[in-house]
Amino acid sequence: MKLLISNDDGISSLGIRTLANTLAEAGHDVNVVCPDRERSATGHGLTLHQPIRAEIVESLFHPTVRAWACDGTPSDCVKLALWALLESPPDLVLSGINHGANLGTEILYSGTVSAAMEGLIEGIPSIAFSLGSRNSLDFQPSADFAKILVGQIEKNPLPELMLLNVNIPPVKWEEIAGVKLTRQGVRRYVDVFDKRVDPRGKTYYWLTGEVLEDVEPPIGLNVSQNIPIDVRVIRENYISITPLQYNLTYARGLSELSKWEFKFP
Repeated sequence: MKLLISNDDGISSLGIRTLANTLAEAGHDVNVVCPDRERSATGHGLTLHQPIRAEIVESLFHPTVRAWACDGTPSDCVKLALWALLESPPDLVLSGINHGANLGTEILYSGTVSAAMEGLIEGIPSIAFSLGSRNSLDFQPSADFAKILVGQIEKNPLPELMLLNVNIPPVKWEEIAGVKLTRQGVRRYVDVFDKRVDPRGKTYYWLTGEVLEDVEPPIGLNVSQNIPIDVRVIRENYISITPLQYNLTYARGLSELSKWEFKFP
């Protein structure tokens, strides 16, 4: 398959090198376009008020991989690749492997998921891969599963246009319990900002925070409550696959708001 791979951890990250090289060695046609530095938590930001530059990168990847480093956001990278750098569209857009999980409401901020979402917006099925710990540096089990998943999609294409948000537990291959289809959970944080004082006596704030709790999403989102949530299965060493779409319309909200009446003079 012809693959476009991006990320938000940057061109030099071990995650994207492991993913791209594993898929290239499996015989896929791999193109990499990703930020020239870490651009985590940039969401779906695009660069509008300055030029975007991309430079060819050599020696970092498998010899068959074509790679560019871009000074834009993850979404910039995918958009630039699809409209300017690649001669023809890829079969799949992949993003990752992110160093750390992208679970629950974290996906709203994730540059990793946003890069994959840019592919989806352009009509290309996409997958975001994340390793569920920032402490682990073993990306090979995640890349091996990516190879299996891409191979499966090659034989049996996705039935509809969608993004698969895949989180892999940070354990050895033989310790992975299996794969579960999941729904998006909710993550809440505590101590989000650390208040500090600089050497000149001025106050500043550093965005930090720890996960306080993982909670059940609200009922009424048109998703069966019997489907496990992503933030829980990863703790049990299962790979989590959550299908996503970019349309955020709240169906139950439409139903409830349709009861409103607006009167104009």
